[in-house]
Amino acid sequence: MVKTLVELSRLLALRQVSALELAQDALRRAEQHQDLNAYLDLRPEVTLAQARAADVRIAQGQATPLTGIPVAHKDIFVTRDFASTAGSRMLHGYMSPFDATVVERLAQAGMVTVGKLNCDEFAMGSTNENSAYGEVLNPWDKQAVPGGSSGGSSAAVAAGLVPVATATDTGGSIRQPASFCGVTGIKPTYGRASRWGMIAFASSLDQAGIMTRSAEDAALVFNAMLGFDPKDSTSINRSEEDFTRLLQQPVKGLRIGLPKEFFASGLPPEVEQPIRAALAQLEQQGAVLVDISLPNIALGIPAYYVIAPAEASSNLSRFDGVRYGHRAEHYQDLIDMMKCSRAEGFGPEPKRRIMIGTYVLSRGYYDAYFLQAQKVRRLIAQDFQAAFEQCDLIAGPNAASEAWNLNAKVSDPVEMYLSDLFTIPGSLAGLPGMSVPCGFASTTGRPVGLQLMANHFAEAQLLGVAHQYQLATDWHLRRPGGFAE
Repeated sequence: MVKTLVELSRLLALRQVSALELAQDALRRAEQHQDLNAYLDLRPEVTLAQARAADVRIAQGQATPLTGIPVAHKDIFVTRDFASTAGSRMLHGYMSPFDATVVERLAQAGMVTVGKLNCDEFAMGSTNENSAYGEVLNPWDKQAVPGGSSGGSSAAVAAGLVPVATATDTGGSIRQPASFCGVTGIKPTYGRASRWGMIAFASSLDQAGIMTRSAEDAALVFNAMLGFDPKDSTSINRSEEDFTRLLQQPVKGLRIGLPKEFFASGLPPEVEQPIRAALAQLEQQGAVLVDISLPNIALGIPAYYVIAPAEASSNLSRFDGVRYGHRAEHYQDLIDMMKCSRAEGFGPEPKRRIMIGTYVLSRGYYDAYFLQAQKVRRLIAQDFQAAFEQCDLIAGPNAASEAWNLNAKVSDPVEMYLSDLFTIPGSLAGLPGMSVPCGFASTTGRPVGLQLMANHFAEAQLLGVAHQYQLATDWHLRRPGGFAE
């Protein structure tokens, strides 16, 4: 499974490997590397049945480029054949009666589901240490966090457990873990991917995306995964497009904006140096670097940590022990049953965010906090639109550090929140963004990723630039030790 999706697709088409063999290998690797704690649910009988069906499609000449390719889904997407827990005790063992649209679209393309991947509880976290089922380890250094909330997805792709994994990004939960684990991670424009069947955290921010080895792989998956969904009121109705169409377009003349706020004095040299080297490579290929400013970017974190908890407070109110989810065994009456069920079912981070969100939405505070945060959000979006008049893409770091050690920030939630400084603004503006592997920190040897952001609906351009960079470098092909076979 150390090959890219494109390589595996070619082998399948030439009948040099079968979908069943790929599925068996994926299950073997999942068993071999249980210590990473990347998977929460494996059901080999389901996986192998899907693989056999994929082989039939291939034999009948009805295959797509994705038919027979193994995929694993972040446990924030509901699935009929695998448990869907959102990394929470609240949904322990829950079996959904339907598949999320993202899961369904990839299944229709012939992809084979290996299992469900660990994540921070209800996608709330930056390290995957908030999962009720234990933290995920970073394959590059098992003393380090893999990033979050899509830590299971980034670790699984980095370790070669699967060539592609679904993920979600609310404030950076694809880009930051992709950077920490040295894989390619991309979130599309808000509304491009259906949110139907994606367990909600913050509805105006949550967006599905993917982790892959390369931009070329991601483009192929996006062709099947993205599209209008009438079941999702936030889905954007746009005509289908080929996300691979700009992969071969040179970057000559491309204007890449460098926000001065991204390269302030606080950015450590071990992170800045690989990013500067990546920018120099793009410049050598013909891109033009342009200095820009995003003056309100520092307001992103305070605005996000008002808006996101407020929406979480509303979304998570459905988990009350009445209809589904955890119900306490001992209680006095209906109100006490709800209180006890929520107290037992939710972990510390969801409780923290529910309390913050309930507070900022309460009478007397809505105008002072939530409404003001929405105004700041508009200012940040306007900053990006002004910047895109000067450049085609925006580049910078995904985080102000490489992956830190396990338990290093657990006791300080505010410090954890501050780690999302560079990813949150793009999420507030609903922009597509991605992390591209660009080197390793000189001090720890842990991966560093270059963040690229584009204007709305410019995913094909984003993927094309990343692909051209990856043609000239091999950072995305590097493998952590012990995971080559």
